[in-house]
Amino acid sequence: MTAPQRVSYRMESTLESVNKAEEMADQIASQAGMDEDTRGGISMAVREAMINAILHGNAYDPAKRVNLTFEQNGEELIVIVADQGEGFVPDEVPDPLAPENLLKQSGRGIFLMRAFMDEVRFRKLNPGTEITLIKRLQSSELDRQEAST
Repeated sequence: MTAPQRVSYRMESTLESVNKAEEMADQIASQAGMDEDTRGGISMAVREAMINAILHGNAYDPAKRVNLTFEQNGEELIVIVADQGEGFVPDEVPDPLAPENLLKQSGRGIFLMRAFMDEVRFRKLNPGTEITLIKRLQSSELDRQEAST
């Protein structure tokens, strides 16, 4: 089993940061031995978390940053996205599958994160919100990892 690896970045509140985070997520998931479909889901979840942090959390404020952390411990890939915004209550976000919300352009980020990741956690910071995304490695991915060490 490989030693835990953790890298952190302090990102600007720009769409360019969203794209960088998405690319990093794909690269780290690839290094963890995840297949293309799984990597795509992880990248999409990270993209949605970053968009929420920059747009809803930091409101594109150039003075505010998003902290992005990737951790791989041999059993799971953990991504933490933390903004410096006002925060929100996840249970108060409208259900994107409710009939009155189906045609709305926003409101699907949390739904997508939950669909692609094994676990999604929210934590209120002062200021801001922290989202933890967890994807467990499947047995075939663990076997590939052990074979490469």
